[in-house]
Formats: sequence, structure tokens, C-alpha cells
Amino acid sequence: MSRELLVLRHGKSDWSKPVSDVERPLKKRGKLAAQRVGAWLAEQDRVPDRILASPAERARATAEKCAKAMGLTQADVVIEPSLLDAGSEALAAVVSRCPEAVTRLMVVGHNPGLEAFLDWLLPEPPPVPDDGKLLPTAALAHFALDGEWSMLDAGAARLIEIRRARTLPEGFPYPFPDGSERRERPAYYYTQSAVLPYRWHDGVLEILLIGSSGNRHWSLPKGIVEPGLSPEDSALKEAAEEAGISGTISAVAPARYRQAKWGATCNVELFAMRVDSEQPEHAREEPQRSRRWVGPEQAAELVASDALAHEIRALSARLATGSTE
Repeated sequence: MSRELLVLRHGKSDWSKPVSDVERPLKKRGKLAAQRVGAWLAEQDRVPDRILASPAERARATAEKCAKAMGLTQADVVIEPSLLDAGSEALAAVVSRCPEAVTRLMVVGHNPGLEAFLDWLLPEPPPVPDDGKLLPTAALAHFALDGEWSMLDAGAARLIEIRRARTLPEGFPYPFPDGSERRERPAYYYTQSAVLPYRWHDGVLEILLIGSSGNRHWSLPKGIVEPGLSPEDSALKEAAEEAGISGTISAVAPARYRQAKWGATCNVELFAMRVDSEQPEHAREEPQRSRRWVGPEQAAELVASDALAHEIRALSARLATGSTE
């Protein structure tokens, strides 16, 4: 039985952060490169049955970004501790333990171990490119194997190709009934959800606004509907991360509006959320974002988007009357 092995080196990491090696995050270009690899694999009908990733933040994030761009979820990425600092023998052991039901496996890890593993897999060393880099960041090596994973042996693989993320098409395919166009982000980025955080203070309805990522204007907690999560759960996740608040989604009907972003239009679903608790400033994940409780009309006046302002007024009116329509 023929099997396929995809070996992906993590994307470009961010050395500006004062963190340990295992905690080092991806740069923006590293995230986009991982997504481009995932989108390309989906276009080529090469989505893996199983994804294994090193526990290092840059490898885990690469695997998750790649998976989501393929239409998978974060839950489809399995963290394999032994991939951290793994050499060729350790990598071979990980692959050989793969369940036999898996026909296409992806392994996301690090150099120099991955390049040593490529040499181990092939009967002859692969040709080295002019720049001397066999597997630079966000490069993908694709192999064919015969037989069971457990029978993996040195020199038993055939190299199909090595792809570098920077050689893949710019942008991401966005599906339409009559074909597709390429946009700045993967398709799932354009479906978003948000919360309208509210409380009753001395019998008066108040709305919690937060500063934008650069604190240049006021907004609401909002983000991409994460693959594998419902719009409501994604909105609650954004509330916790961006505003440091938790609460309960109200029974009132959500609002909907559209917002231009990433070269296209995002469709946003806005849920009313009763705030049950607020984290202190020092404990917040994004303490740089300001927080401010205001009345509904002031909230509508302060946000930058007219469409959002209209929905704040409409949703606040439903909360004030207790209407679920």
C-alpha cells in the first residue's frame, strides 16, 4: 500500500520577543506562509489524515495555521513532545508509530533534525539548492512510501517534491459559485463574530467598549469564527482574550453587519453578552486595550463603523425591551 509523508518546517519565528526557545512565536510572515502551504495542499487535494507537531510554539502555530487553511481545525493537530529537538532516528520512530489506517501523514518540526531525516529517508542525498538551504522555514517536503508505517526503513522513500512557501501563489482562494478569486486571507477569515458586552447598573443599561488593537478607536470584542467553534463560542473566546471579560450570551436575536477588511467584506454576527466578571488589568491577556463602560447611544457614537453603530442601537433596544425578535 502506498503512503505519503509530508514534512513541514515551521514558519519564520519572531526573535524580538524575550521568551524561551520553546515559547518563541511566529512572525506575521511565518503565519501567512503556514496558511499558504495549507491552502495549496487543499487545492492539490493533499490534505493529511493526521498532523503531528512539535510542542514548540512556532511549530504548533505553524501546524494549526496550516490545518485551518486546509479546512481542518485546531483539534486535528496532535502535539508530539518527542518532535522537539528530534534527530533522524527519533523522527523515524515517531513516523513508524503512526496508525496504519493513516495514508497521508504530516510532521511539523525543526531543523537540523528535519534535514537529517530527509537524508535518512532517501536512497541518495537530495540535491541542495543554490542558496544552500534544503529545507528553509515553511518549506514542505513530500515523500511516497511503500508498505506499512511500522516497516519504515532508511532509504525507503521517494521524494516527490520540495515546495517553499514563497514559491506558492500569492493570496488565498476564496470560493464562489462561478469559480474563485484570490484574497489576502484564507476564506474562513471573512466569517466573524463579536459580542456586545452589557450590564445593568442602577437600572440603566451600559455597554463595555474596548480599544482597537492600536487603541486608535473604540470597538467591541470581535474575531474570526474559528474552525471547529460555533459563532457564539468564538465570540466568547474573543471577549475573554481582547477584553478580559466572561459572561453569558443573551437570548435576544443577534445583530448582523458587514465590514470591509483584507481586501473584501467580512460578515459579522453580533451577540449580546451579559458580563458576569471582569479580569483586573494586570491579569488581562491584552492589557494594552482600554476598557470603558458607556450608555448605548454613546457607544454607538464612539465606534468607528456606521454599520456597527446601527446594530449597537438595535441590539441595545432589544435588550432594553426584553425582545427576542
